[in-house]
Amino acid sequence: MPSRKKEEGASTHIDAKGMDYRELNRTIRNALDEGVSTVLITNVLGQRFIGDGIDKEVKISITGVAGGDLGAFMNGPLIYVNGNAEHAAGNTMSNGKIVIYGDSGDCLGHSMRGGKIFVKGNVGYRVGIHMKQFEDIYPTIVIGGKAQSFLGEYMAGGIILVLGLGSECPVDSYVGTGIHGGTIYIAGDIDDDLLGVATKKAPVDEEDLKIIRELVRDYNSYFNKSVDVDKIEFIKIEPISSRPFSNLYTPE
Repeated sequence: MPSRKKEEGASTHIDAKGMDYRELNRTIRNALDEGVSTVLITNVLGQRFIGDGIDKEVKISITGVAGGDLGAFMNGPLIYVNGNAEHAAGNTMSNGKIVIYGDSGDCLGHSMRGGKIFVKGNVGYRVGIHMKQFEDIYPTIVIGGKAQSFLGEYMAGGIILVLGLGSECPVDSYVGTGIHGGTIYIAGDIDDDLLGVATKKAPVDEEDLKIIRELVRDYNSYFNKSVDVDKIEFIKIEPISSRPFSNLYTPE
């Protein structure tokens, strides 16, 4: 039987030790259907799909290692991960927030359409791939540490901010490959040979700094950090065109 203990203030505790991911997610949904607004989950060890598809402004706090596709397709929840997250956290999420107090794996924010993800540490490969936005609804990813190769690949909208704390170089190769919308902000400069196809570097302006300051303020608040934007030089990575590969498909 699932171990679930209701607490005061419309919250409940779930001990996920030894639970299959399907059982865990069923238990979470049952609690939310009963009107619980805060779910505290302990002893998580790789269970997948936590918070997927939830369309409510609820809080889910996870202690342990969250499995793949955390918060996929979600629209509203606030998810805290007191530990690391595996691949594809925030996959196609529409709204809400995911705050990861450790590192995160590959394809973080895959096809995000809205909401925000904050990661205290490092992230894997192809983070922010296919991110997109509609008018003033745009996704945001803030990375405290380093991002691996293909950051923002085929990005169509939104914002990625990489602070690179504790790393000599905040990003790896092929940054922004195929990008045709959105902006990637990076602390410090990077060599041009790290840029992917269809990207260009540009200096940040006052509007960019306003965005960066707001995001860093939130990052500092979540992770008890004191990053000072005014002491860091930022660059931005932009698309060279909204249709970077159009020449490949245009008849001569």
